[in-house]
Amino acid sequence: MPVDNRHTDDTESQPLPSHYFLLMALIFAINMAGTTVPAPLYPLYQEAFGFSNLTVSIIFATYAVGVLGALVTTGPWSDQVGRRPVLFAGLLASALSALLFLYQGSLPILLLARLLSGISAGLFTATATIAVIELAPLQQRGRATLAAGVANMGGLGMGPLISGLLSQYAFWPLHLPYLLHLALILVAAVLLWRLPETVTPPARLQLRRQPLGLPPEVRPLFLPAAVGCFAGFAVLGLFTSLAPAVMGQVLGLTNRAGIGVVVFTVFAASLAGQTVQRRIPDSMRLPLACVALLVGVGLLGLSIACSALLALIAAALIAGAGQGAIFAASIAALAGASPSGKKAEVTSLLFVIAYVAISVPIVSLGLAVEAFGLRDAGIAFTAAIMVLIAFALLALWRLRRRAPSPV
Repeated sequence: MPVDNRHTDDTESQPLPSHYFLLMALIFAINMAGTTVPAPLYPLYQEAFGFSNLTVSIIFATYAVGVLGALVTTGPWSDQVGRRPVLFAGLLASALSALLFLYQGSLPILLLARLLSGISAGLFTATATIAVIELAPLQQRGRATLAAGVANMGGLGMGPLISGLLSQYAFWPLHLPYLLHLALILVAAVLLWRLPETVTPPARLQLRRQPLGLPPEVRPLFLPAAVGCFAGFAVLGLFTSLAPAVMGQVLGLTNRAGIGVVVFTVFAASLAGQTVQRRIPDSMRLPLACVALLVGVGLLGLSIACSALLALIAAALIAGAGQGAIFAASIAALAGASPSGKKAEVTSLLFVIAYVAISVPIVSLGLAVEAFGLRDAGIAFTAAIMVLIAFALLALWRLRRRAPSPV
């Protein structure tokens, strides 16, 4: 029976097979993998089209614009129209993106392809997470939550790993990764078609954008959490946009499979950080995560300054873990501090800040590279990020002194 402005989770009334949520997690992973396929291929685009590092950073940042637009505009829509229509729209956007990357006729085409990829990620990120959980039997909801996280970050990591391997050791380096992704999208679409809908649409649809809000009682905690997330996502943006150029032009690593492995390492470490932080006392989660990110970014700067590949790999592991831990701990802390009815608004605002961090700083870095060179700009970038993390740590320390209750 339709209910105004709310959805009914059919899994509450009738148990579903336990493999349904795993199939949805697979669909989630396939879609997210497509969003990071271009990462190891940027040096090839630079060679084929004569793109500068600034152009590469703009192409990458266009992805964040798509994510933000989809998240803010369509965030609550799946509660109204259902999970499957939103997810089908995400798969369609991903397929169109892959087709445009195959065509790759000009810079505007590549920008549009990246925009569609971002829209696909924005449509999937929240909706697929909810769908994975809703399709799980009640006694497996904990496993489903973990599966959704693994699908999200694991998919993001598998994209560059697979495309790096294919582009290095197979034929058609700028085509085969997208052809494979198109085939996987078809598989995902068939699986999604066979899965049940978990939402009963209301009698009257009300499609509105995702509200953003910051209640006064959350503001003291939101500041260090948002700064930490901004720093962490800026580092993710660096690894998935200009890191291939850093590895090739500064460290001498031109093997695209190796580049894919490094980018995969960042996302795998991020997932590990999200998991491990749950075992840390609440009051220490954000501070320790910020320290890990600080160390990782310091190693990243050292690797650029000294052309040290091992330092870069260590930076990917430690900074990735710090980023994941900061993001997960921030969401948990802010959800706990937010008043009832405002949790989604606060979390959505944090997501907006995070995705701004993988666009504006990366374009700024691209401009700095054009002006000062890749090595000097990279060192300055890591120094600026370390200042942000230090500010977040100071804000957390001051917050804890004023209110000794757990943060």
